[in-house]
Amino acid sequence: MENRKVVITGGAGFIGSHLARRLVMRNHCTVIDDLSTGRIQNLADDIAEHRLEFVQGSILDLELLEGLFKGADYVFHQAAMVSVPRSMENPLKCSLVNVIGTLNVLLAARDNRVGKVAYASSSSVYGGTPDLPRREHAKPSPLSPYAVSKLAGELYCQVFSGAFGVATVCLRYFNVYGPGQDPHSQYAAVIPRFIKRVLNGEPPIIFGDGTQTRDFTFVEDVVEANILAMESNATGVFNIGTGKSISISDLANEIMDITGRSLVPLFQEKRAGDVEHSVADISKASNFGYRPKYSLREGITEILRQTTTSADRNLIWK
Repeated sequence: MENRKVVITGGAGFIGSHLARRLVMRNHCTVIDDLSTGRIQNLADDIAEHRLEFVQGSILDLELLEGLFKGADYVFHQAAMVSVPRSMENPLKCSLVNVIGTLNVLLAARDNRVGKVAYASSSSVYGGTPDLPRREHAKPSPLSPYAVSKLAGELYCQVFSGAFGVATVCLRYFNVYGPGQDPHSQYAAVIPRFIKRVLNGEPPIIFGDGTQTRDFTFVEDVVEANILAMESNATGVFNIGTGKSISISDLANEIMDITGRSLVPLFQEKRAGDVEHSVADISKASNFGYRPKYSLREGITEILRQTTTSADRNLIWK
C-alpha cells in the first residue's frame, strides 16, 4: 500500500501503533487516539519526524471524525475498550465506546465517501460455541459485554455496506500479542503478564485450571492481514489467527523454557466471561492472501529480542 491517505483510530494503542509504523513510510497517515490506554510513546519517533499527523481525540466525537476523514482513502478502526474483564466491570462504558464509537466511524466514513473501513473485531464473539476450529459461519454466542459490543460493530458494518455502500471488512482477531504490549495493567493480555512475571523471577498466574486453549497471533501477522484485506476486494467477516492452539499451562511452560526459568505457576479462580477453547479456521482469509508467518516460539523470542538490554527490560517489564 502506498500513496494513500489513511486514518487509524486507536493508532497509539498496541495494534494500531504497529499498523501506523508499517504504513507511515509510504502513505499519509493520520492517527486519532484519546490516550486512555494508548501511549504517545508508541508513535514518538514518527511524530517527531513529522511522518504522521497525531490527533488526541475520541471516536465519540462525531464532528471531529467528520473532519479527519475528509479525503481519506481508507480507515483502519482499531479504537476500542479491549478488555473482557473491564467490560464485565463497566458494560455501559464498553457499549458506549465500542458500539456508538464504531457507529460514529461508519457515519463519518459514509459522509466522506471513504473507500473502505477495516474493523477490528474479536474471536470473543464466538463465545461458548462448541465447534472447533472457529468458522465465520458459526452462530455467535458471546459471553461478555465486550464480545457483544464487537458483534454489534460487525452488524453495523454489514448494514452500512448494504444500506449505504460503505465497503467494510471485519477481522476477528485471535489473541494478539507482540512487542510493546503493556504488561502492567490488571487487564493485560496473558503473554505480556507471563513474560513480566517470569523475567522478574515470579511464577506466572493462571486463571482457571490451565487447560483452556487459545490461538495466539503475532501482531505483525495481524498488521499484514489488515493491509491485505484493505487492498483486496474482500468484504464481510474473516478470522485472523494461526490455526493452531496451545493450553495456557503449556504457554507458561513455553515462556519459561525460552527464558531459561523454572517456576511453579500459581492457579487462581477462573475469570467471568472467559471462553474455554478457541482456535481459528483461517482458510477464508487465505483467499485474500493471509498466511501467518510467526510461530508462537518465534513471536515470544522476538518480544525478548526487542527488550535485550537491562535498561529496556527494567523500563518495560518491571
